[in-house]
Amino acid sequence: MMKPAQVSLSTPEKNDSIFQWYNNIMENESKYGTLFEPVITEIQIRLRISQLAEKMAAELQGKDILALSILKGAFMFTADLLRKLYDLGMNPDLDFIRAVSYGRSTESSDKIVLEVDKSIEIKGRSVLIIDDIVDTGRTLFHIKERLISLGADEVMSCVLLDKPSRRKVEFHPDWVGFEIPDLFVVGYGMDYAERYRYLPFITTVDRT
Repeated sequence: MMKPAQVSLSTPEKNDSIFQWYNNIMENESKYGTLFEPVITEIQIRLRISQLAEKMAAELQGKDILALSILKGAFMFTADLLRKLYDLGMNPDLDFIRAVSYGRSTESSDKIVLEVDKSIEIKGRSVLIIDDIVDTGRTLFHIKERLISLGADEVMSCVLLDKPSRRKVEFHPDWVGFEIPDLFVVGYGMDYAERYRYLPFITTVDRT
């Protein structure tokens, strides 16, 4: 298993144009909570995805991969990761599934609703689940069990963020971008009440 990068919570060096844009966002979105400065920058994300792609390409060489991106949070991570894998000579098939456990709340729910398109051919495939974050592990554990029941030969997982302190079930992703403490994070596909998905970096939000 690839060792995840550790996240430093120190304030990154400021770029005036980026932080002016960031300050404008905070003013316009203040009713959805107060954003803090980035804890993982756009550059850090790009570098880490390149490292992940190199490691994955080496380990998945020769396999017929079906990548399943979990909507909605993983869409940005999936796009950037698959482009890097393509640059390294891989051509995985791609489809999307939806697993709902948050809704408009900030706490993970025990109830998980999984939507899988019946047209997706799972049987006999090497399936790669791509997700934005794993905390309790319930969602990815449930998805893996479901895909196995649908006949997948093997089910692997790659997540951008891991919160091991939140784990409620025994689940370990095969590839992890960053290991983070128990923070509620937004940006780079992740949301708070459907806001902030568009941010190119990852930050926290004060909901008080």
